[in-house]
Amino acid sequence: MAQRGWASVATASGRRPRTDVRIEAVTMSFEEFVYRAPVKFAGAIMDRATVLTVRCTVATADGKRAEGVGYMPFNHIFSYPSKTMSHDAKNSAMKALAQELARVTERYREPGHPLEINWVLALEYLKAAEEISQRLALPDPIPKLCTLVTASAFDAAIHDAYGKRHGVSVFATYNADFMGYDLSRYLGAEFKGGYPGDYLLKAPKPRMPLCHMISAVDPIEAFQNTKPLNDGLPETIPEWIERNGLIEFKIKVNGDDLAWDVERVAHIDRVVRDTQRKRGVKAWFYVLDFNEKCPDLEYFTAFLRKLREKMPETYSWIRYVEQPTSRDLQRTPPLRMEAAGKLCPVVIDESLVDVASLLRAKELGWTGAVVKSPKGLSNMLLITAVAEREKMLLAGGDMSCPGGALIQTANFQARVRTISSVEANVRQFFPAGNKAWEAKFPGMFRTRDGMIETGELVGPGLGA
Repeated sequence: MAQRGWASVATASGRRPRTDVRIEAVTMSFEEFVYRAPVKFAGAIMDRATVLTVRCTVATADGKRAEGVGYMPFNHIFSYPSKTMSHDAKNSAMKALAQELARVTERYREPGHPLEINWVLALEYLKAAEEISQRLALPDPIPKLCTLVTASAFDAAIHDAYGKRHGVSVFATYNADFMGYDLSRYLGAEFKGGYPGDYLLKAPKPRMPLCHMISAVDPIEAFQNTKPLNDGLPETIPEWIERNGLIEFKIKVNGDDLAWDVERVAHIDRVVRDTQRKRGVKAWFYVLDFNEKCPDLEYFTAFLRKLREKMPETYSWIRYVEQPTSRDLQRTPPLRMEAAGKLCPVVIDESLVDVASLLRAKELGWTGAVVKSPKGLSNMLLITAVAEREKMLLAGGDMSCPGGALIQTANFQARVRTISSVEANVRQFFPAGNKAWEAKFPGMFRTRDGMIETGELVGPGLGA
């Protein structure tokens, strides 16, 4: 990468904004967590997590500096779905990639806005993933989604540092006052004169429902809890509802046994309904997530119809279904979602890696997409702008983000108009990842009325 200095790159206005920053130093570290209880999704069990922390120092032309921090768990089951590699092999590959990305990021010294910097680095990150795949002779190369997840902590650290250098939330910088280029540079002429901030709320929603995840191996009722943990935290759905005042639930379904999937959701609904009735709560909501395990569209549409028969009263409270079928949007013949979308909104998650995949999903009849900073904040800002213009539903998601990672992704999601809730499942599976953050952000981590206080996320940078 050529390094040419502060005045090297002309912008649309012919000058560099004085707010531009240049990367001066990058460091990174890993932290390992063991889950208090395993999670099952996408047909696999996850019981541990590696969390990447990236620190990035940036400076403006006047020499003033700031350090930003980015956090992200790897979650290779989601991001690197190789069937020929072990969990340890995939995790090791992601660690090697992170180390290479640190070198790539620190070598880049062109000044710019974080979105502009990432626009260049994103291509370098993909090249690095190819090089690591070859160097380690990986049987399955590191996929683009995995590269996005690994790189997301670096992207977040740059955004965080930029906002801190200027003493504002970085979300207040996605406009002409700070950016040297408008969106047309990244998205084409139809976005001329537009900026990412035009497609976001000016401030985070003050409060959002907490979406509680129910994995495919979680006990629903006490009689199913055959190996109690007895660690003082809830272990069944009624216990979690009582502790957090829950009104929204994400249910993981397996996609390999239609009768089991339908009965699993119906059983959860019966227990939720009974518990909420005792609390005097009359409405709640569901998100269903197959993690692309439905074998075909026939299975998925049959599931929706049978579910509607089983729980007609609450079927309409299903907000949407995430990624029921394969993440491959280019498969032949294509899977068209129009008929399923008439039964229930359907959104891509694993399929979403860039603007092209979003537009391809729209062509195939998908309702919308899941946007979350684990796929890269810069990437999500561009996708959000396109989705808003195309009037597609944008939904939130988590990927088991602990502490600072949750704050950073929630800060983004709380500013997206159509995102209705925040998933925060680390409190269920490895609460130690949140411990250092609870006192500083009590409204984010100590939920009692089913709501997360996203209005807390107004500090400089990404809010953490």
